[in-house]
Amino acid sequence: MQIRDLKLLNFRNYDKLSICFDKHLNIIYGPNGSGKTNLVESIYVLGLTRSFRQINDKNLIKKGTNLTKIEGLVDDQYLNEFKVIITNEGKKVKINKNKVTRLSEYISKIKIILFNPNDLKMIKDTPSIRRKYLNISISQIHIEYLKKLNAYNKVLKIRNNYLKKMFMNGNSLESYLLIITEKLIDIGLDLYKMRQKYIDSINKYIGDIYFKITKSGSLNINYKSDFINKTKEELLTLYKKSLKRDLNFGKTTYGIHHDDFEFLLDDMDLKEYGSEGQQKNAVISWKFSEISIFKSEKNSIPILILDDLLSELDLDKVKNILTFIQSDIQTFITTTEIEKLSSLLKNQSYRKFYVVDGILEEVK
Repeated sequence: MQIRDLKLLNFRNYDKLSICFDKHLNIIYGPNGSGKTNLVESIYVLGLTRSFRQINDKNLIKKGTNLTKIEGLVDDQYLNEFKVIITNEGKKVKINKNKVTRLSEYISKIKIILFNPNDLKMIKDTPSIRRKYLNISISQIHIEYLKKLNAYNKVLKIRNNYLKKMFMNGNSLESYLLIITEKLIDIGLDLYKMRQKYIDSINKYIGDIYFKITKSGSLNINYKSDFINKTKEELLTLYKKSLKRDLNFGKTTYGIHHDDFEFLLDDMDLKEYGSEGQQKNAVISWKFSEISIFKSEKNSIPILILDDLLSELDLDKVKNILTFIQSDIQTFITTTEIEKLSSLLKNQSYRKFYVVDGILEEVK
């Protein structure tokens, strides 16, 4: 899979841009604040319809304008034109000029693996942030996962609202609550199994990748869930036992919406004991593991984005990371340190783009 060309209109600090990319390796360089990350962000938005920066869509629109457009010609055995249009009123997506009404039907079309320094939140931040990363990852592999996740969240909202009603009224039917709870458990079990399978797949690759990058340590992912090794009947019993607590809190305190996972390096939690460099290498190892999953499970090759790769890493680590970039993967790397990166890529061919103040031009 590769993006042949990209067109931007009023995206962040870009007025208008039309650019063709190399099918293998593209280097985007320039000073801080020039628009390097904005460019790769636009590619991410084209694929997943939203930014990786956890912001409102309206913030993607260039100041002083009322809409932004991202268009891309994507080659994945066949050429297709993708378009995302964002206005103050909402968002529209199109494939080959045809409007796609459900975002879930669009998101799985363009596969993108991105590393950005903010991805260290996978380790440093809260369980809800880690679940968000996990949900995005699995949704790109299995479109049915996103549909089940949406269904789960709807049923969870219904259950939480009914718990509040029961607490206020005191005479609401527990039989109806049981029906909702069974539905929540059924969908939750499906999601749990898909998450467990995905984490197992990550663990097939991540330890070896991390060792090849750092030349030390044993890395694996530990998945934590209320549903681990539980049958439906056991879960129903646990939900009944937690009813009093649920009523007091006005929400469902048990379930896969509390799932979490941790990065363990030599059985030590990287969140508590890892250095910044170890954490960054661990997250990058996760990202390259995802590429292996795409290849093995979907026979598909995603687009790879490595944003600000050289920060916080020594050149030996970066050199080892670059060995995982294969000729069949279209890759985008952003950097402020073009001389260092060029010295590591001296035996590879690539296209180089310089950006400053939202103006991008290829450097021959």
